Amino acid sequence: MTGSPRQESNTEGIKIVLHPVSDLAAAKRVYAALLGMEPQADSPYYVGFDAAGQHIGLVPNGGPQAMAAPVAYWQVADIEAKLAELTAAGATVTEPAHNVGGTRWVASVTDPDGNVLGVVEDR
Repeated sequence: MTGSPRQESNTEGIKIVLHPVSDLAAAKRVYAALLGMEPQADSPYYVGFDAAGQHIGLVPNGGPQAMAAPVAYWQVADIEAKLAELTAAGATVTEPAHNVGGTRWVASVTDPDGNVLGVVEDR
């Protein structure tokens, strides 16, 4: 790809990565050691760390989404427009856009190979 002009992405990059965990207390210790900090959100259903501009979340048993693997959430300016763009490109909505508290909205899609891609909008 040498010689190609650099293109700008219409996302702000990966801002959130959620990890399904089977033992929340054990996972919390490991991620606290990895990140060198205590979690900023700590409840029986979710533990979250904010590290270097990225949010790392631990979700017991994959949460209501039944995550079987980590899911990266890409920051977008308009979640509905991005979902329309993704579905037009062949993705399937697996979690419609919904508010998860405050001004944060999330959604997820699967790509043609079954990989889960998350999108997040902070309104």
